[in-house]
Amino acid sequence: MPKYRRILLKISGEALAGPLSFGLDPERVKQLASEVAEVARAGVQVGLVLGGGNIFRGVAAAAHQMDRVTGDHMGMLATVINALAFQDALEQLGVPTRVMTAIQMHQVAEPYIRRRAIRHLEKGRAVIFAAGTSNPYFSTDTAATLRGLEIHAEIIAKATSVDGVYDKDPKKFPDAVKYDEVGYTEILAKGLGVMDASAVAMCRDNRMPITVFDLKVHGNIMRMAMGEPIGTVIR
Repeated sequence: MPKYRRILLKISGEALAGPLSFGLDPERVKQLASEVAEVARAGVQVGLVLGGGNIFRGVAAAAHQMDRVTGDHMGMLATVINALAFQDALEQLGVPTRVMTAIQMHQVAEPYIRRRAIRHLEKGRAVIFAAGTSNPYFSTDTAATLRGLEIHAEIIAKATSVDGVYDKDPKKFPDAVKYDEVGYTEILAKGLGVMDASAVAMCRDNRMPITVFDLKVHGNIMRMAMGEPIGTVIR
C-alpha cells in the first residue's frame, strides 16, 4: 500500500541523458517512465518536474557572456522538450499524461492552471509541469517546490545521482557521512548543495518534507512512494 496519495517527483535533465553526455537517451527515458507508470498504477497521483540540463543550462551559458535571462528562458524551453518526450513514453505505457507549461505554447501543451492540474491528478492522469516558473533566476528545484505546494503534494521527492544527503560531497570526500534524516535549517546553515536554498526555505516555511534518493537504483521510485527508508528525509 503506497504511503503517499500525491507526490511531486523532481528528475534532473541529466538523468534523461543516460550514458550520453547530452540530449535524450530513449532507453533511459523509457526505463524511468516504466518506474513512474508502476507508481501511478499503484494509485499514487504523480506530478513531475524535469530539469533541462541535458539540453541547455542557463547558468553555464551566462558564464560564457550570454545574458542570464535569455539563458534561463532557453533552459525553460529545454524542460518542455524533456516533458514531451516523457509524456510520450508514459502514454505508450498506458498512463494518461498532461504537460502543463508556465510559458504558454498552446500547440504543444496546456497552460499551467492550478485547479486544472489538481483535477487532472484526481482523474488519475500524470501531470508534467514544464518551463519552470516562467521566471528567470529560479531553478527547477524551486519550480518543483512551488508546484508541489500548489497541488498539495504530500512530499517533494528529488531523484538524484547520489543515495541521499551527506555532510560533504561524497564524490570528493570518502569519509562523508550520510544523513537518514536532517533538518531544513542544517541544510541551509551548512550549505549542503542537495537543493537550491530558496527551495529548501520554501519547504521549511510550509512544512513540506523532502526526500532525496538515488535514481540509479531500479525500483527506488516505488520504494519512495511506499515510504521505505531509502535516501534522506529533510523535514
